[in-house]
Amino acid sequence: MKKLLIANRGEIALRIMRSAKEMGIATVAVYSEADRNALHVRYADEAICIGPAASNQSYLVIEKIIDACKQTGAEAIHPGYGFLSENAAFARAVQKAGLVLVGPSPEAMEMMGNKLSAKAAAQKYNIPMVPGTEEAISDIEVAKKRAIEVGFPILIKAAAGGGGKGMRIVEGAADFEEQMHLAVSEATSAFGDGAVFIERYVGSPRHIEIQVLGDNYGNIVHLFERDCSVQRRHQKVIEEAPSAILTPEIREKMGKCAVDVARSCNYTGAGTVEFILDENLDFFFLEMNTRLQVEHPVTELITGLDLVKEQLKIARGEKLSFTQEDIAMKGHAIELRVYAEDPATNFLPDIGTLETYRLPQGPGVRVDDGFEEGMEIPIYYDPMIAKLITYGENRAQAIERMIRAIDEYQITGIETTLGFGKFVMQHEAFTSGNFDTHFVKNYFQPTSLLHENKQEAFIAALVAAQLMQNQTKKSTTVSQTVKTSYWIKNRKV
Repeated sequence: MKKLLIANRGEIALRIMRSAKEMGIATVAVYSEADRNALHVRYADEAICIGPAASNQSYLVIEKIIDACKQTGAEAIHPGYGFLSENAAFARAVQKAGLVLVGPSPEAMEMMGNKLSAKAAAQKYNIPMVPGTEEAISDIEVAKKRAIEVGFPILIKAAAGGGGKGMRIVEGAADFEEQMHLAVSEATSAFGDGAVFIERYVGSPRHIEIQVLGDNYGNIVHLFERDCSVQRRHQKVIEEAPSAILTPEIREKMGKCAVDVARSCNYTGAGTVEFILDENLDFFFLEMNTRLQVEHPVTELITGLDLVKEQLKIARGEKLSFTQEDIAMKGHAIELRVYAEDPATNFLPDIGTLETYRLPQGPGVRVDDGFEEGMEIPIYYDPMIAKLITYGENRAQAIERMIRAIDEYQITGIETTLGFGKFVMQHEAFTSGNFDTHFVKNYFQPTSLLHENKQEAFIAALVAAQLMQNQTKKSTTVSQTVKTSYWIKNRKV
């Protein structure tokens, strides 16, 4: 593999390019017209414009990605995350073009891309499942009967897709029919597939995922867990590794189950097996993400492995250079997704110019980003600006460093989730480890940030007043000096 095309943008494109460069692999960036001046375009060895700003006219057009490879002579494609990263049709087109996809097979993508087929594959290895239906269900009366058998509250979920779309919590039989219709309609609109299934609703869930790696020779390992329970709109905002609540015994069991899930679809490359953990610390399989995750840096920090390099080695046919017994976990890492969102308005996306953009530094601080001061946050794509990651010898130190890093991170011109991140880091529920996926609903209100904002405004006013006072003194001193000089000069004359 001498030349790699990265079919993505922003921080993940830069992240991949940096590892490729260290391995002596040339890189090709693709970009839309909106990303013409993006950092990943400037960093790459070559860059190809693939269309207008809208992703469905650029980053999501398979033919344009393949053609960019042909134009530049790139032999392989890394899809990053999002866009085409879990698209089986894209994986097949890459194969057909005689190129290498840095990722799993199209068959694995298809099997794990549908929650029902993923469950069917996992069941062959006796992986724990949340009680519910084992196949798609459309007959409302049959579905209602099954829901009563499982016991309310229940969860209606879309078989395809994720991100909370096509998902409905039903508290009782009286609401079932209406919620079923809404779930089917939303799933059809979001994914073009109205298939839904039913699961028992876990009231206080933790979202725990296990990182796996598999080569082309049947070797599969896990790299321990990440706790991704702090979420908004069913999407992650803060992730950490390891989890604050897993025992060594549960960790070992979950790791084995994750490896078995990967084995069930002959998985190759980096993937993530997701579980739900209930209040009794019983875990159940949710799904598998067949790509590199946004939160992969926390795993890299506790294991010392570069996951992108491992992906590239596997894609070019190398065997894993380590076994499960060789992998050790050391320290603690936390990641905050820094979004251009306003937590005070239910995390609504914000757009604008990064008038000030200064990164935090110092021991144990890592920032994966794709912006610099003066750049605009485009409206066309995901509003994530950066990933702020801290590492410490233990969880307490990682939290302390995250608070310091948030305070050092200077962003003006747009609203961000930095203030929310600090709120979480200082909240007793988080510091104690006693929280679940309902953290935002249970503890966070828009007014939660007002007190801190008032304090910061007060401090800023004091600093401004002091600067003005100093400037006034300086001006007075200069004025007096000028007058004195003039008097001396005239006196000499």
